[in-house]
Order: sequence, then C-alpha cells, then structure tokens
Amino acid sequence: MELRILKYFLTVAREENITRAANLLHVTQPTLSRQLMQLEDELGVKLFCRSKHRITLTDEGLLLKRRAQEITELAERTTREVSRSSENLMGEIAIGCAEASSISVLAGLMNYFRQKYPLVHYTLYSGIADDIKERIENGLLDIAFLTEPVDISKYGFVRLPHKEEWGVLIRKDSPLAEKQAVMPQDLLGIPLLMPKRDLVKNELASWFGSLNDRMDFAVNYTMLMNAAVMVHSGFGAALCLNMGTDFYDDLRFVPLAPPLATGCVLAWKKEPAAGTGGGGVYQLGAFIRFGHFRQLNIGISLFKAAILQCRCKKFAPAFFIA
Repeated sequence: MELRILKYFLTVAREENITRAANLLHVTQPTLSRQLMQLEDELGVKLFCRSKHRITLTDEGLLLKRRAQEITELAERTTREVSRSSENLMGEIAIGCAEASSISVLAGLMNYFRQKYPLVHYTLYSGIADDIKERIENGLLDIAFLTEPVDISKYGFVRLPHKEEWGVLIRKDSPLAEKQAVMPQDLLGIPLLMPKRDLVKNELASWFGSLNDRMDFAVNYTMLMNAAVMVHSGFGAALCLNMGTDFYDDLRFVPLAPPLATGCVLAWKKEPAAGTGGGGVYQLGAFIRFGHFRQLNIGISLFKAAILQCRCKKFAPAFFIA
C-alpha cells in the first residue's frame, strides 16, 4: 500500500466526489478510479458507497481513513524533520496532554528545555488518556501528560506530587453554588456531565456509593471546555477537576465532600531492552524526530532526563515540591 494511494484515498474521502478529487490531485478521473479499485482489491474490502452524485465511506473505509490520517501525518512529520540539518539539537517533541491544572509542570519543563535548546519545537495534542496512549503506541506522540487512574505499566513515568481536586462546575445561580462543598445527595435530580473515561467513571461511582444508580448521568464529555459551555447554557452540572478557572463569569467550581483527588503522571514509551530486536526501531524513531545520526536519541532522552530531574532546585522549583 503506497503512501501516494493513501493520499488519493483521503482526498476522495474528503471531497466525496471523484472528479473534484482528481482535479485537486492533478490526475485524470479514470486513473483515480482505477487506483481506488486496486486499493479495494488489495485490501479485499469495499471502501466506498458510490451513488450518482457523491461517494461516502463504508465502515471499513472509515477505519482506513483514521489509520491513513495517522500514517500520512507521521510521514509528513518524518519528511519535515529529516530534511533539516544543523549542528544544534533540533526537531519536534510531540506531547499528549490531558486536562488538569498540573499542566503548569509541563509548561515549566518545556520552557526550561527550550531555553537550552531553542531549535526544538513542540506539538501539543489534547485528549483523554486512552486516545493519548494509543497515539504513543502508534509513534505519533513522544511524551504523555496523563491524569490517573491510568495503566502505565508499559511506560516509563514520573508521578507529579500535586493532587488534582474533583468537584462540580455549576452556574452561580444554582442553589449548589452557595455550598462550600457538594455531597452525593446534593446532585440527585440534576443532569450531570461526566468524563467519558471508564476508569474515571468507576472512581466517581465509588464516591457516589449507593446513590450512583439514582444519578442522572446525561452526557459523557472528553473536553471540559465543551462541558463548560453546556453548563453555561443552563444544562446541569459538570463533574470535573479543578482547573483553576471557571471558564465563564457565571460559573463556579465547588469541591466534592467527602473530598476526591487524583494524581497526574508524565509518561513515555520504554526503550526496548538490549537484544530484543526493538532498539533499531526506537533509534530510527529518534533519528526521524531529530534528523541527525550523531544525535540519535539525544533530544527526547534529554527531555526525559529533565523530567526525571524535576526535584532539582535549579529546575523550575515553583512547580516541583517533594
């Protein structure tokens, strides 16, 4: 399966029209149609539902679209970075970020590292832990900032000392806004917006205890900003971490009682052990990111080392407290 054909496929999927896609790709319509049919034959599945005026994707086509986007993104990043040449450390570190106030720790790390290596650039990907871990496994991310509970048995990691506080985000005109803390029974009858992750739902279910089955869990969300918009619009209350901001002037964060807290970790994929046959792949990945055989593994390893030195006084002392 050629990268060129995947780009053809993605263009057709986006345009939903063979003729428009062919014009954008500067190929003839028969040539493009033939390439797509060959792709379907190669995979042994039907990728498109063809009608007179538009083309849509089958379930198999939707799966291929997702993977093709990941492959082309990684290929473009590879081309961009391998083409660079410098005696200085340079390249891109891709970081996946969950939503939590401890992101300030990561900001301190990045600022410190960029002062030492100004030619290193960053890509920040925001998402839930499950999505971030998948992108690490696929080689699209190097470092992950994750909120617990999360399975990090396969990763190298540093657990951050600060604990994140759980609570509810509500409108200030809600009776709950007058409380110093919210108890499970206070949330009965209120439409609740819940984080989507199953492990987090289990934690919150334990907090609700015997009342969990009586709660109105109306919405699952992945990004708190979207949940805040819904609460701002008058839709219930959002269970969330204290981000240090209420997003809107008419919203207020109220902590839970009994208190519920969670930790955060900075994690990365472990390097393969010597003799396992994976070292070459890891080093190739490092070469792709930093574009220099003489600097194989240096950039990301240095960033990891900076993470591991986070308790040093010279390193962002305001962020790292033993």
